[in-house]
Amino acid sequence: MHCYWRGIRFLSTTTRSKRNNWDPTVSLELNHPSLVLLEKSNTRDHFKQILGQMMRSNLIGQTFPMSRLIFFSAISHPENLDMALLLFNHFTPNPNLYIYNTMISALSFATNQSFVVYNSMLSSGIDPDKHTLLNLLHAAKHVLEVKQIHCHAIALGLTTYRYMQNSLIKMYLENGLFWLANQLFEQMLVPDVVSFNIMIDGYAKKGYGLEAVQLLHEMIALGLKSDEFTMLGLLVSCGQLKEARFGKAIHAWIERRKSITSSNLILGNALVDMYIKCQELVLAQRAFSALTEKDIVSWNTIIAGCAKAGKLELARRFFNQMPSRDLVSWNSLIAGYACQGDFTMIRNLFNEMRVENVSPDNVTMISLISAAAEIGALDLGRWAHGWVTRVRIKIDAFLGSALIDMYCKCGSVEKAFLVFREIIEKDVMVWTTMITGFAFHGYGRKALELFSEMQEDVTPNEVTFVSVLAACSHSGLIDQGLKIFNCMKEYGIEPRIEHYGCLVDLLGRSGRLAEAIDVIEMMPVKPSRSIWGSILNACRVQGDMEMGERALSELLKLEPEEEGGYMLLSNIYAANGRWSYSDKIRETMESRGVKKTAGCSSVVIDGVIHDFVAADKWHPRWMEETC
Repeated sequence: MHCYWRGIRFLSTTTRSKRNNWDPTVSLELNHPSLVLLEKSNTRDHFKQILGQMMRSNLIGQTFPMSRLIFFSAISHPENLDMALLLFNHFTPNPNLYIYNTMISALSFATNQSFVVYNSMLSSGIDPDKHTLLNLLHAAKHVLEVKQIHCHAIALGLTTYRYMQNSLIKMYLENGLFWLANQLFEQMLVPDVVSFNIMIDGYAKKGYGLEAVQLLHEMIALGLKSDEFTMLGLLVSCGQLKEARFGKAIHAWIERRKSITSSNLILGNALVDMYIKCQELVLAQRAFSALTEKDIVSWNTIIAGCAKAGKLELARRFFNQMPSRDLVSWNSLIAGYACQGDFTMIRNLFNEMRVENVSPDNVTMISLISAAAEIGALDLGRWAHGWVTRVRIKIDAFLGSALIDMYCKCGSVEKAFLVFREIIEKDVMVWTTMITGFAFHGYGRKALELFSEMQEDVTPNEVTFVSVLAACSHSGLIDQGLKIFNCMKEYGIEPRIEHYGCLVDLLGRSGRLAEAIDVIEMMPVKPSRSIWGSILNACRVQGDMEMGERALSELLKLEPEEEGGYMLLSNIYAANGRWSYSDKIRETMESRGVKKTAGCSSVVIDGVIHDFVAADKWHPRWMEETC
């Protein structure tokens, strides 16, 4: 923290007697030899020499020369900011508005220092102008500071300045205060294209694509013409809304103005990204190929899109064609293979990136660990965890959650809990992942203990309650489960279909089928197939054929082509000795073309998943495996 105070010039009597006749208060022209040299200076050494010359010429301390020195060292050559601070603090006894604005602008990277200078300016009786407040807005890091600047703008009558209004709207949107941004926007007498573009872009980036499109209609109604920046925000909205048709219309707009937009690489990249999010991969490739210039963002966008769509060969082809690759390029391709559970390819890519001296980060390791979890390969997961430890990658909430999930899915709950305890900053995701691990391994009471401990630091969310209710269901903790379900509203969470599903499963597993049906009939949402599936499974355990028939009837309305419900009811009949009914169910399946999916076993060898079904002779190594 710098202390800003007006210093005293330490100049000798001899220097004062040789006072220069040039009076900067009369003429502000840069005609003094020292100031002319200053404008031409490019290095710190030259600046110091000129500063020394100005001190000998008795220009130090005079307002205009000081403004030029401070502007040079703080704005033109910011690497000399330390000297600007020294000059401002100790050699500028009467700074004017321009000098204050220069310092506030130069210190915009440090909020506290900017506001200290601003307070010093107010204390000296100098009123800020629009440039002062705009510089402060650039320095603001918290919404409270933005609101204070807004209040000052109102008090000083600066809110009618269009650039000020647009800047405030942008800051409010970036901080998620849509109601304030919208209020300020509505107060504008005649919003211009820039105002609309800021609103459209702000809404689009925060996920409010529909509102962004509605703003376009308002903009057209006012007779304003959209530009490239408007289209940029709308492309983001189309991607979020999966509105390929509207996206194509924007694409047509771009094509009609190709003479203007052909050089706009950002707009081209946004177009490719929009088509990818709308799952129009062919159109995304065409848009990518049409780009006259491609940067690394262009390549990464198309690679990530192909990888997410499962087109890994295509993604690899683009990857190999890249003129240069960064960490995002590698992570995009690795994430694609992780979704397919191809750990061998992931490991090869991991080794290749290290050969090219690209250091993996948290995102890379999350992909590796998630792939190991997908195939249940504990040894590969341990290898990835060991690498994280060796290179000292910080285990944050995301990486920690991935490790906990991997160890739980691979059956090592104890190791997962050790990782959980080692994470210093635990967010709701970390707590929920560990609770889920306990839940699905039957450690219901441990899950409840962790849920209770969690509430001392973190507020549970909807997913947390699903995990806790599932823990109670899997462990038969009926009373605790009912109590937790009933207290959800105390946390401001309205039960959703997933929570009702857990409650139905809890009651069904404990044999309280009548109560489970009451919950289904009273719940405010329509029951899903998983809910009727839970009832049908409970009927199988309890041998309740009548209720099972009703559950199957409801289930077939939702998924007539799925074999699970048929098989459960058939097994219920068979368990009760009603073989003719069981056979009839299977005949019904056959007549409707519903086939039972064969049971499958998986084995992981060297990171590759090998699937086998009963009497499988299709695997290339089946003879070797059976011998």
